[in-house]
Order: sequence, then C-alpha cells, then structure tokens
Amino acid sequence: MPWEKQFDIEETLDKAIQLFWDQGYEATSMQNLVDAMGINRGSIYATYGGKRELFLMALRAYDDWIRKDALAKLEERLQPREAIRAMLNFFALSVPHGRPGRACLLTNTALELASHDEEIRDVVAESQRGVETFFLKMIKKGKQSGEIGAHVQPARAARGLLATAIGIVVLTRSRPEPALLQSIVTDAMARLD
Repeated sequence: MPWEKQFDIEETLDKAIQLFWDQGYEATSMQNLVDAMGINRGSIYATYGGKRELFLMALRAYDDWIRKDALAKLEERLQPREAIRAMLNFFALSVPHGRPGRACLLTNTALELASHDEEIRDVVAESQRGVETFFLKMIKKGKQSGEIGAHVQPARAARGLLATAIGIVVLTRSRPEPALLQSIVTDAMARLD
C-alpha cells in the first residue's frame, strides 16, 4: 500500500507562503520551513521538491490568490474606476493593519531574486502583465461608461497605474506612511479624470 500524506498539502503550502512573505527567499532556511509548515524535511522534499521548487509553487499560489482571484472579484463587484482605486488601496491601506515590511510577495521577489533567476522573473513578469491587463480593461470600460476621461490613453495609463501600484508596494517597505501612500493613490486617480 502506498504511503499516504498525513497533512493537508494546501494548508502547509499556505504556511510556506506566509513564511516566504515574512522573510523572503534567501533568509528562509529549510529548518524555518520545517518549523513553520509543521512537517518533516523529507515530507517537504517528497511533496514539494527542494526549497526553490517550494518557493516557486508558493509564488504561483500567491499570484493566483492575490492577482487572479482578487482582481476578478474587484471587476465583478465594482465599477471600473472604483475597481482601480480598490486595487491601489489594497496595498496603500494595508500598512496600518498589517506588517509594513511584508508588502507584496511578488514585488518583494522582484526586488530580491528576479534579476538573477529567469524562471522567477517570468512568474513575476506574468503577474505584472496580469495587473496591467486588469488596469487596461478597467480603463477601457470606464471610458465607455464616462467614468474615465476621454483623453486618457488606455495602454499608457495602464502602464502608469502598474508602476504606481509597484511604487506603493515598495514604499510600504521603507516609508509606510498612510498619508503619503494615500496621496499617491489620489494623484493616480486624478490622472484618470
């Protein structure tokens, strides 16, 4: 009879996501993962592969959760302009209630690893393209409904909003000042008038 796992694979993956999110890739040791996930080293290797494979799996799962699921919900529940604002505020307003240095796992990874790991860079870039596509779609819908100014160039504005979102995330690491972050969101939204 084959060996059966005595743990929930998704639950332990979520624990790995939380640890990588708190500490980053380089600062997280295999022993940290064993302790955080509550399973032995052999189970980690057998289920997820090594640390790098586990990190890639965690990064992709985080992207599904943050980008794909969250953006789909924003698009479904809000008008285009408010969906854009909510996306920017997701990071800007999370600072007082969360851990300032935590920010976004994908952006943290871009800063830590993407410049020297092509596969990780591809995961981060795919997510960034997805966010840009979300902004582009919302801008086009907003222009059609009159919520967004006729002069706004959708592709250009979507790239600017992506840069703004990434900038907000980076600032939450070094200057987690709610008034500063909110002023950036306000300025970005004013560019859509």
